[in-house]
Amino acid sequence: MRRDPTRELLGWHLSKSGKATTASAALEHALIARFGTLGRVEDEFLLRSDNGLVFTSHHFTAIVRSYGLKQEFITPHCPQQNGMVERFIRTLKEQCVHRHRFESIQHAMRVIGDWIAFYNNRRPHQALAMRTPAEAFRLAA
Repeated sequence: MRRDPTRELLGWHLSKSGKATTASAALEHALIARFGTLGRVEDEFLLRSDNGLVFTSHHFTAIVRSYGLKQEFITPHCPQQNGMVERFIRTLKEQCVHRHRFESIQHAMRVIGDWIAFYNNRRPHQALAMRTPAEAFRLAA
């Protein structure tokens, strides 16, 4: 099973309510960003998440299976098992969300999207030997 240790954020979607369709859209954006298309992945890889209703819903789990991904859930009440994601969310809040007063969801999407592009392409990461996630992916490919 393949792991992608680059810390690159590939798919995201902002909505006022968390729904399985929102999570599915983010997953599909990630698959397109990484593979250039939608469809079953050649090498199965692991999709880890918490046990939230969005990720355990019939809709989302069916989408995950249809793309040939293996879904793994962390132990309930153990967010440290999903530490990379938890740390990313903390960084996003500290370095972007808490520094802006969003006028609309469109404004938030634009600002957050710009910050994610910065995070992936210009912000060096200590855990990646001071490389950006995009650089780490290019070197691993």
